[in-house]
Amino acid sequence: MRASSLLQLMWLASPALPIGGFSYSEGLESAVDSARVATEKDACEWLLDQLELSLARSDLATVAQAIPAWQCAHAKRIGQLNAWVLQTRESSELRAQTEQMGRSLLEWLRNHTTATAPQIALLASLQPTYPLAFALAASSTGAPLRDCLLAYAFGWAENMVQAAIKSVPLGQSAGQRILSKLAAQIPCAVDHALALPDDARQAFSPMLAILSAQHELQYSRLFRS
Repeated sequence: MRASSLLQLMWLASPALPIGGFSYSEGLESAVDSARVATEKDACEWLLDQLELSLARSDLATVAQAIPAWQCAHAKRIGQLNAWVLQTRESSELRAQTEQMGRSLLEWLRNHTTATAPQIALLASLQPTYPLAFALAASSTGAPLRDCLLAYAFGWAENMVQAAIKSVPLGQSAGQRILSKLAAQIPCAVDHALALPDDARQAFSPMLAILSAQHELQYSRLFRS
């Protein structure tokens, strides 16, 4: 990979990217509130399960298919994938998250040279979701598809580990141990996502959806989901 491609992927994966990823726990805060996650071990197992059962089968699989669609300007395919993401978010919070992060990344793209005006116009017309916006940003880096997915997954992992540190709460060393275990499993999750055809892509995690819905009414919260 060219140095410029690597640097752009690192930029997209950074928690400092101003798209608001740090403000979401994706149901983890609700799991902490209900005592399902109370220790470092609990948090690690929770996030490893979420990586395998949720992220790999939905968002990563969508990004894997969206990047080639952006590269060949397949507008119909891009619209179908974006609609799938919107339709399969199982709570209002999870849908609001992907919409807000998608809009924020769209605004970031407007201020950079990584996407063309027609691409930005197409994304803006779609009620953009985060996986499709990320796919557009990654598609112009020149990086291999697998590396783009690794960057997406690691960015997710960093944000979720920070959510665990704040909500359980945990120390920074515990967070680094969890991140290490997630990093070891991310390549397998990415390979699984790359192998999924359309009819095997899925978003079915009912307990996560229930916890996300409960979070909407949680009395005290740090996070928006």
